[in-house]
Parts: sequence; C-alpha cells; structure tokens
Amino acid sequence: MALPLVAVVGRPNVGKSTFVNRVIGAEDAIVHEMRGVTRDRSYHEAIWNGVAFTIVDTGGIEMGSDDDFQASITSQALTATNEADVIVLIVDARTGVNADDEEVARVLRKSKKPVLVAVNKLDTPNRYDEIYEFYQLGLGDPWPISSIHGHGTGDLLDEVVRQLHETGAVERATQAEDTGINVAIIGRPNAGKSSLTNKMTQDERSIVSDVAGTTRDAIDTPIEHDGTRYTIVDTAGLRRKSQIDEDVEYYGFVRAMRAIDRADVAVLVIDGTLGLTDQDQRVARFAHDRGCALVIALNKWDIVEGPEAKADIRERVEDRMMYVGYAPVVAISALTGKNVHRIWEAIDKAYANFSKTIPTNQLNAWLAEIRETGHTITKGKAILRMKYITQTGTCPPVFTFFANRPDVVDDNYERYLENNMRKHFDLEGTPIRLKFKKKD
Repeated sequence: MALPLVAVVGRPNVGKSTFVNRVIGAEDAIVHEMRGVTRDRSYHEAIWNGVAFTIVDTGGIEMGSDDDFQASITSQALTATNEADVIVLIVDARTGVNADDEEVARVLRKSKKPVLVAVNKLDTPNRYDEIYEFYQLGLGDPWPISSIHGHGTGDLLDEVVRQLHETGAVERATQAEDTGINVAIIGRPNAGKSSLTNKMTQDERSIVSDVAGTTRDAIDTPIEHDGTRYTIVDTAGLRRKSQIDEDVEYYGFVRAMRAIDRADVAVLVIDGTLGLTDQDQRVARFAHDRGCALVIALNKWDIVEGPEAKADIRERVEDRMMYVGYAPVVAISALTGKNVHRIWEAIDKAYANFSKTIPTNQLNAWLAEIRETGHTITKGKAILRMKYITQTGTCPPVFTFFANRPDVVDDNYERYLENNMRKHFDLEGTPIRLKFKKKD
C-alpha cells in the first residue's frame, strides 16, 4: 500500500510551502511572497521518528475569491484532504482568524479526519499569546510553530505521527514501495501536458487552463496501468530562460529539470497546431542530454487540418529532431483521449529498451560483422582496430568498445556505430552511450 498521507492546507501566504520544506528538509515546494504560487497538489516523501509518510502541499483556499484559478485551487486542496490520513491546517498568527479560516475549518470538521491547527509565524519562542483566538475554529488545541525558524515543528510532527499510528495509517502501509516507471510529461507551456496527465491517470490532479504556465510545480501521480506501476510527473512548461521573467516561473523550470533528471521515460508533448518549434527541440535536447528514454506525442492532432499539414509536421519532426531519432512519434488528442493508449505502449517499449541488457556474445557477433565490412577510421598512420565490445551499463544502455587506438574515434564514426547498432538491435525509445577504451 501507499505511504500514509498528510495534507497541508490553509489560505494563501500563511506559510504552507515553507512548512513543507521544513518537514522534508529541502526546497522542493516553491516559496514566494506572490499570492497563489502553489496552484496544484505537490507530493513529497518525508520521515519523522522512523515513520515514512507522504506530505501534500496544496494551493491556498479562498472561498470567495474572484481569482481565475481559485475555484480549481480550492478544489485541489479539498481533494487532498479527502485523500489524507491527517490534515494540518496552517493559519497565520500575525493576521489572526479570518472568514476563510473559519470556512475552511467548517469544511474540515465535516471530514472526520484528524485535523491539527498549526499557528504559524510565531517566530519568538515561548511567546504564544496569539494562539488562543484559534480555539474558536473548533479543531482542538492549536500548535504554535515557526516554519522559518523551526520552533514547535518537532512537537507538531510528533503529534502527526501519533495520529497516523492512532488511525492505523502506519500499520496499513508497507515500507515505501518502488515507484515503478518514472514518466515525466514535458514540453512547452500550453502544449497539453496537464490534459495528457489527467487522461492517463483518469484524474483531475493537474489544473487544466488555457493560460500558459498554469502548472508551476512538478506533480507526482502514482498509478497502475495494465498491471504495471508508474509515477507520472506533470511538469511546468519549459521556456527559454530569457522568457522566464518571474522568479516563480524560474523555480518551476528548475523543478522540471529535476523531474527529467529522475525520469526513466520523458514524454515530450508538442502542440500539433503550432508545429515544431525551437523550444520543442531544446526540450528534447534536455531529455537526451540527461539520458532518459523519450517518446514524442504530437498533441491536438484531431484539429490539425488536412493530410498535407500533418505530413509536413511529421517531416519536420523527423528532419529537425535527428539527434533523438530513436524516439517514437505518436499522434494523439489528449482532450478526447484518441490514441492515448499508444502512449502507454510507447512508454513500455522505451522503458524495456532503456533497461535492456544485450548478451556479450550477440554484441561481439555484431562487431564481427562491422569488421568484415572493412569500414574503419584512420588518423595519419594509425588505423582503428576494434577488438571486442561489452555492455557496461543500463538506464540508458552503455556499451564499451575496446580498441587499439580509441583516440582516433571521431563523432562521425561514433554516429555510424550507433546507427548500425540500432538497425541490428531493437533500441527504439532510448538513448545509448558509447565508450572507447584502449586494448592492445
């Protein structure tokens, strides 16, 4: 079973993300003074007193706001509380109780889940007169804390763990499970990444909007599909750094890079109505350089007009993405779900090849064929002679060639070897790495 779940909720700018960062001991949750920075649920693994749990950072709840995103943010936060075993309601000691706090408390009282009221921003130890008015929320004893300085957070977490034991959540959970295949959904803003994530997970975990840049955090969604376990990561849209004019967007960009770093397979979503752009090529390069398998999804294919336009887009993808020519290209509509099943098939194949091991005897049989062709490379009087090959790594596959003069191998010959290897062995969807070592 999944780890116990702790949801952190509250109105905007009370310090929820700062508290989450304090708990997990990292800066995974974006912290910024701008109201509404955390828009989606963001999941993080934490451990306290030997108990592992998942902590969820949610968007700020404002019941009466006119903000374009607020209805979705509120829905996301309330969904997190429905999933949670324990809820931590963060309130602001400096502003006191307001109408939103009271309304959120009313909703949480109905949840019948353990709720701990954390009165934040009490930065002076042992001066806690401000906590008493929060008794009126009707959620038991308030817990004074300072997320920035750490005062009181240990006592609060002790109580969180006690409640997890009391509700049986710890006993129901096993040790942290393998997350399965990590799949990062990447691409330019507004290409349809969140729509694809929601379609693949059959959930509304990612907020979908016409406004570019809605997703700012990388959001993990563990699911099972046809008996295989996956973690789907919907990332913030990747723009050129020169176009990142808000600090918070930059942090989202960094988070997307981290998601790619830990991904097994990246699904690059391209807006088919716009065709291939320089940004799409940059995003593909990020994934290739970081060594994860790659699938290209041509999204919004149902509204690309005419076979000629579709053929032109496919041709441009093939011509301008030659450095990731190993990536299968799947035309889909994330909105309607058309051909999304083919994304699953492509992910599975790409991952199988990403983690593939090719027996040494097969590799050397292939190398013997290369030698028989007589195609080699020279540098002055030096002639490259390949002795043998073995696989020295997986995820992605790494192959080491032993040769008399590895120093004469250039990029062109390396590409020749890679292309020939891909024709001989099925390595669709995965990058490969070639190394050359001296062997007399």
